[in-house]
Amino acid sequence: MAAIQIYVSRRNFDQQKAERFFKERRVPAQVMDLKNHKLGERELQLFIRGLGAENLLDREDKRVKEHPACYYNRDEDVLAAVLETPYLLRSPIVRCGRKVTVGYCPDIWESWLKA
Repeated sequence: MAAIQIYVSRRNFDQQKAERFFKERRVPAQVMDLKNHKLGERELQLFIRGLGAENLLDREDKRVKEHPACYYNRDEDVLAAVLETPYLLRSPIVRCGRKVTVGYCPDIWESWLKA
């Protein structure tokens, strides 16, 4: 099984539940704070391929609604905006190799652990 990485832009309950999920199952998970860890273009392209650009942006957040990227339709535009301002991303983004989820998805994570 590939290493689990949890990408977070701000603390929230889903992020805490994701960390607890893996900790309870004794699965090491690396938490990547996007304030300190700059996302690479290839990482972000993997997220867009796995989830779609429209699912990556946190359109409920007030700061994101004020940013023009909230209204972009093209993946390339979203990619450029998120590389510049990572707080636009929903949190947490959980990655296991090439598999990616956003939010709290225990059923999917359980299937990753069984494989």
